[in-house]
Amino acid sequence: MARTIDADLAPHELRILVAVADTGGFSAGAEALGLTQSAVSHSVGRSERKIGAVLFERGRRGARPTAAGEQAVAHARRILRLLDVLVAETRRAARSEAPQGPEGLLRIAAFRSTALHLLPPILQRLRARHPGIEAQVRIVRELGRGTAGEVADGRADIAIAILDGAQLPAGLVGSGLFEESYSLVHPAGHPAPRSLPLVDWVENCGSVTRAWWGAQEWIPRATIEAEDDGAVLSLVSGGHGMAIMPALSLVEAPDSIEITDLGPGSPKRCVGYVTTPELAGSAVVRALVRELRAAEFAT
Repeated sequence: MARTIDADLAPHELRILVAVADTGGFSAGAEALGLTQSAVSHSVGRSERKIGAVLFERGRRGARPTAAGEQAVAHARRILRLLDVLVAETRRAARSEAPQGPEGLLRIAAFRSTALHLLPPILQRLRARHPGIEAQVRIVRELGRGTAGEVADGRADIAIAILDGAQLPAGLVGSGLFEESYSLVHPAGHPAPRSLPLVDWVENCGSVTRAWWGAQEWIPRATIEAEDDGAVLSLVSGGHGMAIMPALSLVEAPDSIEITDLGPGSPKRCVGYVTTPELAGSAVVRALVRELRAAEFAT
């Protein structure tokens, strides 16, 4: 049986689903959108009937997306973003004069070391070539679904991510940019750095490096678990231990730290980008990918 137009979700219904999920409640979602709580409640109920699934668990503390709701909200974010791109790129193509370069919002998710040391010069070149692009960077811990999850959930257009050989999340595309090597990091001048306690942080060891890590009998269990790689560098600099760290985390390492090669077979990890098939063809994402591809990575 063919679907009728009335059975489709309208953009305003998608925006309401996203607002309720983001604010955690019908009242808060209504306030964010400038609507009444009743209008939001009726809209969500109508969307649930159209989809045929309960999207939110209602309670005294607000509304939480169900598993079906999380899927619906992720798709809603991505659809709304594509509508934004549709308008921006269609207007650009329709101008009577020669079309200008890409313009509009570009949402980037990146983990800490790439946001600090990789993206700034790339974004500077992007702005110089395409001043109409407004880049927004969101720093996300590379744990669990990590930066790629931000793209899958519609919160980012493109992610700088660790590609460790596993399959990308369903519905995403991506490509590697460079391999990042790991080194032994220890207080400068220490006579036996491998004897020091290990300082580590939870994002450090991915599936690619885990096998190498487990085969090194000289590496103890972490004595100190730091919040991020910056804290690790500070602790090592203060003489509290040694660490095994990737190259981007060592870009601005202080002189009080010595960096030693780990020798043949040392671990590496692949840094790349992830986006959706639809956004991969958008002008703003293609512009950033060109800059990423043109960059020279000293890792």
